[in-house]
Amino acid sequence: MKTKAIFYHAGCPVCVEAEHQLTTALDPLQFDVEIVHFGEQADRIAEAERFGVKSVPALVLGAAVFHVNYGASMADVKG
Repeated sequence: MKTKAIFYHAGCPVCVEAEHQLTTALDPLQFDVEIVHFGEQADRIAEAERFGVKSVPALVLGAAVFHVNYGASMADVKG
């Protein structure tokens, strides 16, 4: 069974570069990757916060949250 991987970001250049680098590095046989852009899917912000996302870009692998680089806090994302 594949592990769910969700990459959350806000669309800034740091986020877009991290999205490209990380999501293409994950083995598609092991990970089911979903990309969530908060500018297009603001309704998913609360979901990300429930997973423990504190800033974006962030990658959630199963139950683990990896904050890739400090692009924007969740408070900034909610704007």
